[in-house]
Amino acid sequence: MTGEGGEGTGALHLDEETFRRACQRFVQHSRTLSDGWSWEEVKGSDEGYMRKTVLVPGRTIAHPPRDAGCGPGEDLDTLGQGEGQDFQDEEEVEEQAVGDEEQATSETTSAIRYEYHVLYSCSYQAPVLYFRASMLDGRPLSLEDMWGNVHPNYRQRLLQGPWDTITQQEHPLLGQPFFVLHPCRSQDLMRPLLAAASAENRSLNYIVSWLSSVGPVVALTIPLSYAHIDCQSTEEPE
Repeated sequence: MTGEGGEGTGALHLDEETFRRACQRFVQHSRTLSDGWSWEEVKGSDEGYMRKTVLVPGRTIAHPPRDAGCGPGEDLDTLGQGEGQDFQDEEEVEEQAVGDEEQATSETTSAIRYEYHVLYSCSYQAPVLYFRASMLDGRPLSLEDMWGNVHPNYRQRLLQGPWDTITQQEHPLLGQPFFVLHPCRSQDLMRPLLAAASAENRSLNYIVSWLSSVGPVVALTIPLSYAHIDCQSTEEPE
């Protein structure tokens, strides 16, 4: 980008007008692919966001009930003690408990419904990816489940940057709980992409470049054809 409101490749900050314009082009191209992106207006406001819902294979963690293994009238002090047997020493009991817990805790593979929202952050002057996920029966995934579905390679990068981390917070436009990839280091992520585009004297769509980089972390992929939408004509997203 050439400036706060321009469409070149020099500026790291993204102003809201440019954000909406880039989203318009993104949604316009999505219509040609029929891949599900839409622009959602917030009732009673001039604000909006991009939205997409998909089903992807994933893993969830099943935990046993906290009192599993204890029968009626049993107590943790008597577990592991048989008639005529001595008490196990403390280390043995602890090791056995850990082993039982690992055996009882299991992962289940099934389809997960992801809902992605791309919003503009005035505070960070950058786009932000909000998302939530649930099983087909409507059960929402926990933060632990979300981390379990991040590929190990991306998980390591999340801990070291440039995206910082996955957290859960209130959706600023809907007031509902969502997960979010924190935007505090979006500039670090975009800096080399913008510099490369500037060196090659070519333009890029900020939203496409950014979302192509952060999306795969949470099972969101962007077709390569989006890389060529920068020069397309625009129309207001519906």
